[in-house]
Amino acid sequence: MPKSREWHLVARPQGWPVPEDFALVETEIADPGPGQILVRNLFVSVDPYMRGRMNDVKSYSPPFVLNEAMTGGAVGRVVASGAEGFEVGDHVLHMLGWREYALVEAAQSVKVDPDAAPLSLYLGALGMPGLTAYVGLLRIAEFSAGDTVFVSGAAGAVGSLAGQTARLKGAARVIGSAGTDEKVALLTEEYGFDAAFNYKKAPVAEQLREAAPDGIDVYFDNVGGDHLEAAIASLRVHGRVAACGSIAGYNATGPEPGPRNLGLLVGKRLSLRGFLVGDHQDLRPEFVREVGGWLAEGKLGHRETVVTGIENTADAFLGLLRGANTGKMLVALPE
Repeated sequence: MPKSREWHLVARPQGWPVPEDFALVETEIADPGPGQILVRNLFVSVDPYMRGRMNDVKSYSPPFVLNEAMTGGAVGRVVASGAEGFEVGDHVLHMLGWREYALVEAAQSVKVDPDAAPLSLYLGALGMPGLTAYVGLLRIAEFSAGDTVFVSGAAGAVGSLAGQTARLKGAARVIGSAGTDEKVALLTEEYGFDAAFNYKKAPVAEQLREAAPDGIDVYFDNVGGDHLEAAIASLRVHGRVAACGSIAGYNATGPEPGPRNLGLLVGKRLSLRGFLVGDHQDLRPEFVREVGGWLAEGKLGHRETVVTGIENTADAFLGLLRGANTGKMLVALPE
């Protein structure tokens, strides 16, 4: 049996993570016991939420343990099975990424069909990012046809799907922000956003007012900071915010200033609601049916930024934090 390589967090990052915070370690591969499967990972996911797990603080997801294998979404092929209902050659989605081989409790994995969709999509448009966009827009922000929607981080894995879902569900206007002119062009030319802007070129509040002079009804927040403040200023009465993430502050070393206009929540009767996708798994069948249909019909655009090789996983994650990705950031592990 070949050995496996896996990534360990060896130091808690202070501010922005650096390569020295991580180590690639070679390990022995164990045979699966009863109820377990051995999976050769083919794609592993790196996601913004993982930055929070690198801090030793209490949160909704426990911190990574130093000098132990890191975890995250992955999809791979079963190479040995001790679990009923799982055969060698099956493909599964599970949460033991950041490694080449994973010994997985079968109950903690889900079979996926490579003939129904490319395997990488189960980590992107048909996976956690896609469901996050779907839940955030439709359940948390209570979107309805005719709403004007603003999405920050709109060229990322979640944001791009949130904006397109709004468009496909009948939004009056969809606006997105992104960090490069190329990503802005992608939003309007390929994803069908009505307007988009580069947040690095001028104040967000100013550009949002220009893009939505009559205001917005829904803000899907992936960024926080100045984007949230700008959205609060532009939201109409009874506007709604789905607070998905705040990547602008993930690497801060001190307290981040909050929006300075929270007083507007009262007069405008705004709703600002945070959410975790894991609390909304009941929507998964509806999500798979609807979004899977859009993908099959070519109505939903999606991009992937794929880095190849387990040895490049930490670099892929660091690139994600810098905005090096367009769409879903993945690491491919060729067999």
